[in-house]
Amino acid sequence: MYLNRMSNITAETIDTANKEVTARTVSTPYVEFEFGRNAGSYTEESQINIENGSTFWIQKLMLKLFRREASKSKAIQIAAEGQDFLSVIALDSNGIYWDIPNAQLTNDTGGSGTAKADGSNYDIEFTAENLTKLNVVDPIIIAVLL
Repeated sequence: MYLNRMSNITAETIDTANKEVTARTVSTPYVEFEFGRNAGSYTEESQINIENGSTFWIQKLMLKLFRREASKSKAIQIAAEGQDFLSVIALDSNGIYWDIPNAQLTNDTGGSGTAKADGSNYDIEFTAENLTKLNVVDPIIIAVLL
């Protein structure tokens, strides 16, 4: 997962026909978060109101970050400060990068397990409300964003 503030995105190109972010310029590099396999998922749910004619999507990214560490705690705290809008790029198990704009950290729980083998972790959730479904990100641009 890659994380940045929306305000740090200075320019981007989206191929609307293919729903793909093909270029993006940022004033501050994205921060990378690593997590284990099968430790994250996202959902995308439409919100359609026939009466008032509105349609938007709620996108949620749920992650489990293993090993509680000071650096992770600090990064999560910074992400939550001021409920700033964030740009999240998530890599799924199919090798597809998904762009989740306007996300906010909406849940941060975790702690240590009851048994020694349980380990310790963070369960975090980002939620976004957008007028369109998610775009994919061209993997070629990921290195430029870091």
